[in-house]
Amino acid sequence: MEESMVDQEVDVVDNCIQHAKERLNEQMTQVKSKNYDFAPQFKEMTIQLYLVGVMWRYYETHGSPETARDKAFETLGTMMIRDGIKPKRAQTQVDFLKKMAKLEDDDDALAIAIGHESEAGDESLVDIFDHYIDEVRVSGALWRHYDFGKKIILFGGLLMGFVGVWFVTIFMPESSDIFILAFGLLTAFLFVVSVSLIGLLIYRIRFRKSKGSSA
Repeated sequence: MEESMVDQEVDVVDNCIQHAKERLNEQMTQVKSKNYDFAPQFKEMTIQLYLVGVMWRYYETHGSPETARDKAFETLGTMMIRDGIKPKRAQTQVDFLKKMAKLEDDDDALAIAIGHESEAGDESLVDIFDHYIDEVRVSGALWRHYDFGKKIILFGGLLMGFVGVWFVTIFMPESSDIFILAFGLLTAFLFVVSVSLIGLLIYRIRFRKSKGSSA
């Protein structure tokens, strides 16, 4: 009897995952046609929250209304593991999604709410992405600038550190090894800080401009 109940639970999870994947495949056909340019992390998080909403609705209609929301998160984690993500990484992502699923006023996030209300054949995932299309903070362009900026900071900092060491070695040959190393590190640090501040300033200017346009 107990083994039969376990098998039945596994079947429900399998069917829920299959249902969610079918809904996602249907929705992604529409999303791809829109050519959205969002940051990869934002796009992934939005899709995963949407799937939680879809799974939540599935469990509500299959006999588990009281625990449907919690089961949806658990099932998403199971789906991630089956897709090749390591269990620890999957659990970390699920914990993160649980935090992002609620807004400050305790309402459900847009993606999970729309996923919960979605129906086969609608454009619910497109509606979610359309809501954020003018949001600079989640744009692909900002992500690419951020990724490029990290490379500039990393390689630029190393280069400036070597330049600092070279400068002291050539023009102050009597300096101790500790002083040469410290000067190189200081040069690299000043470069990293200055570039980071410039990047932050550019972001704030663009964000405020975008926010003003939206208003």
